[in-house]
Amino acid sequence: MKVLLTSCGLETKKIKEAFLQMLGKSTLDTRALFIPTAATDADAIAVLPKCMNDLLKCGIPKENIQVFDLHRNMPVDELKAFDVVYLCGGRTSYLLGRINDSGFRESLLAYLREGGLVIGVSAGSLIFANNLPDNLGLLDTKLDVHCESSSIIGKVSFPLQRNIRLSNTAAMLIESIPENVQIVDD
Repeated sequence: MKVLLTSCGLETKKIKEAFLQMLGKSTLDTRALFIPTAATDADAIAVLPKCMNDLLKCGIPKENIQVFDLHRNMPVDELKAFDVVYLCGGRTSYLLGRINDSGFRESLLAYLREGGLVIGVSAGSLIFANNLPDNLGLLDTKLDVHCESSSIIGKVSFPLQRNIRLSNTAAMLIESIPENVQIVDD
């Protein structure tokens, strides 16, 4: 499991370096699945080019990025062809509903269990926490994004005692729960 939960994506050098380390391969050979589904209003749609640029500025070629809007399930065997899944921000309940209704939930969770890498941005991060019913169940607490400051920096101890807050310059790196979870922030 490799999950990078953020408020604003690969916003800082530290977050970008964490992503590249988790990726563990040349970005020139990286295939990315870009999921803009949560972007249902003008503000979220306006941020989509910045999100796409996160992948491009890391060196992933444009032709290696596939946009997928969750109009259907993607079987895990098809999903495993991608080195990273990038879940954009927007309306959390809409994104989670589409993930659950399309059957993508099972594929995404299997992808993670088999070592797949997921980047969550804002709503794309919140779906993994206890903010909504039928969430993806990664964190047994609520996650708050776009906060003035992060509630924890460094290793995260379990069981979690309170909500976790992430600033716009923070990322929660999850490689195994509870052993290897940390929050980096600039």
